[in-house]
Amino acid sequence: MFTVDADVHVNDTPDKLAPYCERPWRLSLEALAGANYPYLQVPGFAPNLRLDPPIPGGHPFRSVASAAEMRRALDDLGIDVGILFPDHLLLFATLPHAEYATALARAYNRWLLAEWCGSEPGLFGALLACPQNPADSAREIAAHAREDGIAAVYLPTAGINPLWGDRKYDPIFAAAEAADLPVCLHSVTLVAPAFPCQLDQFENHFARQTLSHAFAMQANLVSLIHTGVPARFPRLRVVFTEAGIAWVPYLMWRMDKYFQEYRRLVPFLDRRPSDYVRERMWFATQPIEEPDDPAHLVETIRHVGEDRIVFASDWPHHDFDHPKALRKLPMPPELKRKIMGENALAAFSRIPAPVAATTPPRA
Repeated sequence: MFTVDADVHVNDTPDKLAPYCERPWRLSLEALAGANYPYLQVPGFAPNLRLDPPIPGGHPFRSVASAAEMRRALDDLGIDVGILFPDHLLLFATLPHAEYATALARAYNRWLLAEWCGSEPGLFGALLACPQNPADSAREIAAHAREDGIAAVYLPTAGINPLWGDRKYDPIFAAAEAADLPVCLHSVTLVAPAFPCQLDQFENHFARQTLSHAFAMQANLVSLIHTGVPARFPRLRVVFTEAGIAWVPYLMWRMDKYFQEYRRLVPFLDRRPSDYVRERMWFATQPIEEPDDPAHLVETIRHVGEDRIVFASDWPHHDFDHPKALRKLPMPPELKRKIMGENALAAFSRIPAPVAATTPPRA
């Protein structure tokens, strides 16, 4: 079964990006290099307020340092294609300094192209869009969109303020649409003053992790719809990663309900919100929900749309989902093939379709 993983992570440490960064910001990355910072807690690079004490014997942090190592891991998991996202720069949207953020985004994109894209088969990168500087992001997309191994544009979602539907980001969407690249939202648990990350009133990570990813995706999906992004960019494709899928039917139903009541407030929408979702939006499975009856999850998939779901593992993080978790669900083989690979070929048009096996000619 041809398998596309819509979410795997590379180890983007300051020392790796420093050679690709412009001065004077290269000096900042060099100053951060070599220190033993905890995961997602690098000052000025991956700022995060960690409120919980360490848990002895907890999950070890795993990272992937090279394209060759990633290719071996995906081969072991039976994954043909992986879409690459950062580790530390999942928190990129929280950086307040626009010039520094611009230089950092450029450095990440150059590092991604030089050391990850094209060096091993089946690895495709997502260009980092800089929400602090949408105009420069548009130029970055136009400059690198046609390079080998680029398949998407990554929209940092944790702590994004304003949310991605704001019209200030239109240059990013216009550039992605012109390049025929999907935009991919990816969040991570974060405590921040920006909606919907005000999670400080929850006293432990259990509560924050339960809410953060799905809340962020719901807020940003409504933001995209309420400003008419899918109507104003009719060829733009959008992928939501690392939030599961069970929230999607609820949100589509709720948006449709209030669209009927308040449609004069959104005159640019000529269809129901759920119609836009089912036409040009995809939702990655990880972390896949695990109801007592797996048939309920299959029913949820059908409510979202059999063509809207793409597989994701979140490798190499400790809570990654093995492809077997999806393949063993009680659904027909044709639906499994869609989720494991075929739907991703529609979302990520740069990924070449697998060549059908042929019988060799007889001697």
